Amino acid sequence: MNILFYTIDPDPPRWVEVLQQALPGATIATYPDGAGMQADYAVCWKPPADFFNGQQRIRAVFNVAAGVDFILAHPALQQGYLRDVPISRLGDAGMAAQMEEYVLAAALRWQRKLDTYATQQCNGVWKMLGPKKRDRVTVGVLGLGVLGTHVAQGMHRFGYRAAGWSRSARLVDGVDCHHGAQGLRDFLAGTDVLVCLLPLTEDTRGILNRTNLTQLPQGAHVVNIGRGAHLVEADLLALLDAGHLGGATLDVFPEEPLPATSALWAHPRVLITPHVSASTLREESMLQIAEKIRAFERGAALTDLVDRQRGY
Repeated sequence: MNILFYTIDPDPPRWVEVLQQALPGATIATYPDGAGMQADYAVCWKPPADFFNGQQRIRAVFNVAAGVDFILAHPALQQGYLRDVPISRLGDAGMAAQMEEYVLAAALRWQRKLDTYATQQCNGVWKMLGPKKRDRVTVGVLGLGVLGTHVAQGMHRFGYRAAGWSRSARLVDGVDCHHGAQGLRDFLAGTDVLVCLLPLTEDTRGILNRTNLTQLPQGAHVVNIGRGAHLVEADLLALLDAGHLGGATLDVFPEEPLPATSALWAHPRVLITPHVSASTLREESMLQIAEKIRAFERGAALTDLVDRQRGY
């Protein structure tokens, strides 16, 4: 079999080496040098516009990430035979544990008032503040896919009240699940630390807006580790300045790196991290994709299949 590979990582040979060891009989070419090869499979992350040019026999596309908004927006996958080619995203591949750690850190910072203590330190203030008890704090996760479910259950294991919202009904052990429009209102009203882990679709774009964020309790904290376009930044800043929201931890942005002119940089109640809540782990992801290819070659159905109509 022939595999065409591309990643935005500056050292693609390290990825190919793992994939080649897992699929010793495969011919793997790295784009752009191998662009002339007719591929049976494409393994890629944020491929350039001409990545699929001239390809005539690709049987499946494997996205080297859990988020699929970038690959679904690729023009070549919206026309010709490629519009019907199955797309498989990564499952966990080590990202869920990283996101759980990130969310736990953000929840603890809010619960133990560490942001307030940091401000007091800058002003030379020595003042003890009563902490909130974990079992009185609700961490709510928007999006109960593989990653969101893992994060919500992790918060439950650590002793927080865990809640989750999804478009359709879900049952998750240890998590108070909500769905639909009314469910979203109830979910937001009871959430102290809101975590966005939704896929980016036309329905979820801008979901962290004034209308929804004002339904959170006074002083709530917002954590966005989904996509930057989920958040309406002006609405967040206005609610922070008005005192309705207590703070925000933001890892993703519509434009990355975040422009130096963004008002988010200087806001005292916003913590910015450079898209590090979870890194795609090279060995885990390549081994997962190799196993999917082997199973597909044996005639098994692809797992983690992307629904193009839903956008995830």
